[in-house]
Amino acid sequence: MATDQTPKRALLIIVATVLLNSIGFGIIMPVMPGLVMEVTGQGLADAALYGGWLMFAYAIMQFFFAPVLGNLSDRFGRRRVLLVSLVAFSIDYLVMGWAPTLGWLFAGRLVAGIAASTNSIANAYIADISAPERRGQNFGLLGAAFGVGFIVGPVLGGLLGDYGSRAPFYAASALGFANFLVALFVLPETLPVERRRRFEIARANPLGALTQLRAAPVVLGIVMAVFLYNLAHFVMPAIWSYYTMEQFEWTPREIGYSLGYMGVLMVLVQGFLTRIVIPRVGESAAAYLGLSFATLSYFGYAFAPLGWMMYVVMIPGALSGFTMPALQGLMTARMTASTQGELQGAIASTNAMTAVIGPPLMTQAFGYFSGGASPIHFPGAAFLLSALLTVASLLLLRRIFRRLPRIDSEAELQSRTQ
Repeated sequence: MATDQTPKRALLIIVATVLLNSIGFGIIMPVMPGLVMEVTGQGLADAALYGGWLMFAYAIMQFFFAPVLGNLSDRFGRRRVLLVSLVAFSIDYLVMGWAPTLGWLFAGRLVAGIAASTNSIANAYIADISAPERRGQNFGLLGAAFGVGFIVGPVLGGLLGDYGSRAPFYAASALGFANFLVALFVLPETLPVERRRRFEIARANPLGALTQLRAAPVVLGIVMAVFLYNLAHFVMPAIWSYYTMEQFEWTPREIGYSLGYMGVLMVLVQGFLTRIVIPRVGESAAAYLGLSFATLSYFGYAFAPLGWMMYVVMIPGALSGFTMPALQGLMTARMTASTQGELQGAIASTNAMTAVIGPPLMTQAFGYFSGGASPIHFPGAAFLLSALLTVASLLLLRRIFRRLPRIDSEAELQSRTQ
C-alpha cells in the first residue's frame, strides 16, 4: 500500500536497482573477449566479430520485446515486470559464465535481450512517483547511477578477471540475484490498479507502440529526435578505443583512464548539475543545451590534434547529459499514468534499433577513412557524422518545440470541455 513516504522510498530503491544493474553489466566488459576466445578457440580479431554478433542478438531481441514488457507493466504493474527482468539477467550471467560453447553464449544474450526492461521500467517508476517539476531531475539521478556503475563495474571486472574469464560472470549473476531480493522485499508498486489498462498485442510491438504515439505528436517527434541523438552517441562505445589508439597511440591503460574520467564527469552532471540546471532553465532549454554541448564535443573529438585535448573535450561531452533527463521529462508529462510503460517500451525499442544500426555504421566510417580505401585519411570521420546527426536532432526538436504552447493549450482546452 502506498504511503506518503512511497515516492522517496521508491526513488531510492529504483536508483539503487539501476546502479547494481549497471555494475553487473560493467563487470563483464573487460573479460568478454577472453570468454569468447575461450569458447571458440579463435583469436582476438575473430572474437571481436563474434562479440559484435552477440551485441546484435541482444539488441534485436530488445527491439521487439521492450514494447511487450512496457505494455505488460501498464497492465500488471511495474514491480512484477521489473522482478522478472532482474531474475532473467541473473540467469543470463550464470549461463554465460557456465557456457561451454558459443551457442550457449548466444542463448544467454537472446534471453537477456527479451527481458531487458530494467531501465525502461525504472523510467516508468520515475514517471509514476515524480511531480512534473521534478521529473527531469529524477531522471538525471538514474543517469548518475548508471555512470557510477560504469566506473565501478569495469574496474571490479578487471580485478575479478585475475581469477579467470568466467569469474566476473558469476559475480554479476550473484549481484543480479541480490538486486532481485532487495526489490522483492522492499520495492513498492507505484501504479494503482485503477490506473492500469488492459494488455493489447496490437500495441505491444515496436510499430504498434510508435503508432499509438501518433495521438501525442509532440511525444512521437521527441522519440524520433531521441533516435537521432542516440544513434550519434553510439560513436563512443563503437570506436573510442580504436580512434584513440590510431590517432594518439594510447595504450589500453590510457584508454581505461579516459573512460573512468568520462564516468566521473557523467556522475557529476547527471547526479548534481541536472538538479540545478533543469529546474532553473526548463526542460526545453536544457535539451537545447545538452544537444549543443554534444555537437561541440563531437567536433572536438574529430579535430583534436593532441591526446590531452580529448580530456578537455570530454567536459562539454559530459554536459550533453542534460539531454535525456530533459526529454524524458517532456515526454512523460504528456502521457497518462496508464501509458507510461508503453512510452518507455517505445523508447527502449528505438534505443535498441540504434544499438543495431549504430556500431556498424560508426565502425565502417572509421575503418573507411582510416584505411587505404579513402583518398582522405581522416580517422575522426565517425565523430563528424555524429555531430551532423546531433544537429539533425536539434533541428527536429526546434520544430517540435515551436508547437509546444499551441498543442499544450489545445490539450488543456479539450480536457476542460470533456
